[in-house]
Amino acid sequence: MKTSFVIILSLFLGFAVSAQRISDLPKSQQPQPAPKPQPAQPVQAAQTTQPGTQDSIVFVKTVHDYGTIVQGADGNSEFKFTNKGKSPLILSNVKASCGCIVPEWPKEPILPGKTGVIKLNYNTKIPGTFSKTITVNSNAKNATVILQIKGNVTIPK
Repeated sequence: MKTSFVIILSLFLGFAVSAQRISDLPKSQQPQPAPKPQPAQPVQAAQTTQPGTQDSIVFVKTVHDYGTIVQGADGNSEFKFTNKGKSPLILSNVKASCGCIVPEWPKEPILPGKTGVIKLNYNTKIPGTFSKTITVNSNAKNATVILQIKGNVTIPK
């Protein structure tokens, strides 16, 4: 334990001394940041864009709070979304962080401007506080979106 502390302290002091030495140099001898690259000029001929790279999936909400519910209560919830892009939106996978959530999502492409729904069923037979995530993968610009469900399941009296 002491050895690890001494090594970490030595590394920290070594970096601090290096930084001090560089700042003591005249400005002309100090390392300069690399120049910012200039944006590429648009190409007028034969420019291609991959399908879906400018699309966005926009959810009405990304968190569903069940609040306090009784064990065995309805564990269904929905996440509505809209395809804000210009090409069909394809949800390639919707994966829950645990086996206690069963997701259901549209398998067909969602046309631009149209909406869709991801349905979830949380197993409310498990008592206690929960916070779970659902990862949505698609061909949208924001290709991965994390949804969350949370709440507290109580045992009936």
